[in-house]
Amino acid sequence: MGDAVYGLLVRERLLRQGNSNARRLHAMSVDWVRCEAQARALQTLWPLLTEEEQALAHRGRNAHVAHAPRNASVEDYHAATALEALFGALYLEGRLERLRALFERIADER
Repeated sequence: MGDAVYGLLVRERLLRQGNSNARRLHAMSVDWVRCEAQARALQTLWPLLTEEEQALAHRGRNAHVAHAPRNASVEDYHAATALEALFGALYLEGRLERLRALFERIADER
């Protein structure tokens, strides 16, 4: 769920920035959602997260995964999974205002 929510927020932001063709929008969104970018995003957010949110992220980070993508480190993959778990949990809990605030912080750092 979290990867879909994060991807939707990314695409929404990119579309609001202005006109671009579909190929360019896709390339820009891939740059946002790749493991390394999500790992940096989690680093940015970490000091802003509540203890509960950090626990959610830790739970996602520590989840067993069968494999990591070939072009990403295992550490980045786990951090990206943690970010997605956090975003998914916030979405499912209906905490959309908090979700958007955290995403805006990520966007501001880019």
